[in-house]
Amino acid sequence: MHTKPSDTSAAVDQFMTALDHPFKAEIQAIRELALSLGPAVREGIKWNAPSYRTSEYFATTNLRVKGGVGVVLHLGAKVRRETVSIDDPRQLLTWHGGDRASLSFSGMEDFEAKRPAFKAILEQWLPYV
Repeated sequence: MHTKPSDTSAAVDQFMTALDHPFKAEIQAIRELALSLGPAVREGIKWNAPSYRTSEYFATTNLRVKGGVGVVLHLGAKVRRETVSIDDPRQLLTWHGGDRASLSFSGMEDFEAKRPAFKAILEQWLPYV
């Protein structure tokens, strides 16, 4: 299913090498965290940004956040009417519907402070894709 050249780690490596972004280190940290979730998580370029998938893409880096970098959590390309239920005690997520949410980081210090909660959110999101 995900067999395009853009659906590979090589594509993300190439993208990251060419990327000129003030939050490149944070983008790389998001990448490393997403890939650490387990061998079923793969990466590729979706919406011109590093994105992460299992059977479907579920997280896409948002490079256009003012003053930082974000992540959009979704349920892939297919229209779904599912409502995702995530325990988010730190209230990191901004919900854009029952199946889509986002969060952002203002820098590496902010990312590190939110890392455990962000990882817990991603782990809860994975069963939906």
